[in-house]
Amino acid sequence: MSVKIKSKIFFLGCKDVVPLLIPVVPFGIIFGVIGVEAGLGALITFLMSIIIFAGSSQLAFVQLFTSGATTPVILSSVAIINSRHFLYSAVIAQYLTKLTLFWKIILSYFLTDQAFAVSQKYFKKQPNNQQRHYYLLGSGFTLWFVWQLSTVTGIFLGEVIPKELNLGFAVPLTFISLIIIDIKKIDHLIVALSSGIFSIIFFDLPLRIYIIVSAILAILVAYKLSQTKLYRK
Repeated sequence: MSVKIKSKIFFLGCKDVVPLLIPVVPFGIIFGVIGVEAGLGALITFLMSIIIFAGSSQLAFVQLFTSGATTPVILSSVAIINSRHFLYSAVIAQYLTKLTLFWKIILSYFLTDQAFAVSQKYFKKQPNNQQRHYYLLGSGFTLWFVWQLSTVTGIFLGEVIPKELNLGFAVPLTFISLIIIDIKKIDHLIVALSSGIFSIIFFDLPLRIYIIVSAILAILVAYKLSQTKLYRK
């Protein structure tokens, strides 16, 4: 019975994350194409999707690499872009405290933007479910599989994909799809707009640090809103 319950939760995670993966496909294809065109080769491009497994930082890595940036600049930029995962882990960790270190390592690898978006909602609804981590495993694995498949497609089919398709639209669309389902109240909209405005204001900061700066400032806005009647409605 336990295996059946675990499988049910796992596949529920797989199913729930699917709508968020639509823009991930062209995003992965873009990376596959750009990686090969940048001279990394098919193997290195594919291994980046396996090891780094973070689309936005992978693109930043390739762009900085091709522009001749130094190794410290490349590594620090990738680290800053991925720093948002500290926020994800801080939210998710409270639900996974009883898991073994092995499980925590596995789930941290699969804790992507899309997996976090659906998992944190499921965890809130299942506070006493001791098998809820299988939901994160299912959603994270589904994204992983789609990302790898998309990268391979970009590597081998990049030359025959018409440039007129302009697949670059998928990069911002991927992240827009994550927040649009959460903008249900006025306070949610205010925080989202604040984050966007802060990103524009601090865009010229070095090493792409505007990402973490705008996130921190948006969190402060959310905290202030939480103290008002607007938040409570």
